[in-house]
Amino acid sequence: MPKYYCDYCDTYLTHDSPSVRKTHCTGRKHRDNVKFYYQKWMEEQAQHLIDATTAAFKAGKITNNPFAGPTPGSKPAGVSIPPPNMGAPPRPGMPNMPPYMQPMMNPLMAPTGIRPPPILNPMAMMGPPPPLGQLPPPMMNGPK
Repeated sequence: MPKYYCDYCDTYLTHDSPSVRKTHCTGRKHRDNVKFYYQKWMEEQAQHLIDATTAAFKAGKITNNPFAGPTPGSKPAGVSIPPPNMGAPPRPGMPNMPPYMQPMMNPLMAPTGIRPPPILNPMAMMGPPPPLGQLPPPMMNGPK
């Protein structure tokens, strides 16, 4: 009967049957070995990226740190910062707002003077629950 080789555990299983593989793959040692393998792989990838970035920086391919933000008071080259609210309609109460513009209303709000209907909560209409260990009061016009 053929043997199964597990790359993560670096071992041969005695049989190559689905039940033996399943038992092996759900075992603690195998899961730990898989976890260790991928952690090691991620560390190697991160180190490779760090080495490549360092080499590019030393070779002059990266002139500044792309992760550093702009210094306070400076702006990126070639970017003009528009004045506040440029191109957007003025909000109510803002200076230079035409007097005929009404403040926008949230569509879920009722017009002024009209009260929205109350939200009925069936649980609130039933009153407080009975104390623990007691039965609830009998229902009115309930089943006979």
